[in-house]
Amino acid sequence: MFLLQHLDQTVKKIKSQAANLITLINLGFGAMAILLVLQGELRTSLLLITIAAVFDRLDGMVARKTNTTSELGKQLDSLSDIISFGVAPAILLYQGVLFTFGMPGAFFAIIFIACGAIRLARFNVTDTHGFFVGLPITVAGLLLTLSFLLIDIIPDYQFMFITLILAFLMIGTFKIRKV
Repeated sequence: MFLLQHLDQTVKKIKSQAANLITLINLGFGAMAILLVLQGELRTSLLLITIAAVFDRLDGMVARKTNTTSELGKQLDSLSDIISFGVAPAILLYQGVLFTFGMPGAFFAIIFIACGAIRLARFNVTDTHGFFVGLPITVAGLLLTLSFLLIDIIPDYQFMFITLILAFLMIGTFKIRKV
């Protein structure tokens, strides 16, 4: 009997932390993407940011399905998102093209990260059931990441505009219905 109770408690603990574990996997892919950018592996970094987005989508689904949403999970998700969809895409694009503009290029990358942080902080303190206010950082980060694929197609200076537009869309006040 004791063994069954202990097993049941263990299963409940694992179930309660499944979403947080998935969130940490998202964080791990984002952190690894940053490390790979530093090693010059830009395309592999792009792939890892994209995989992080899959895990970002899964963590919320698992939390809702297992009825284990929590304030801790919400905060952990935001901290992971700023790494995977704020810092990693900004560093990827900086290393891929924005560095050619010197300090202004660095400024645009930092603005993207700052606006992502503002977006996440606003999300964490605002009760917005059924909709997002501003472009979600996951979407902005993925769009910035995928823009890397256009480096050989569009002029370099346009990446400053892409970065700035996505940054401002994150802190916009428009509403997007959650899917």
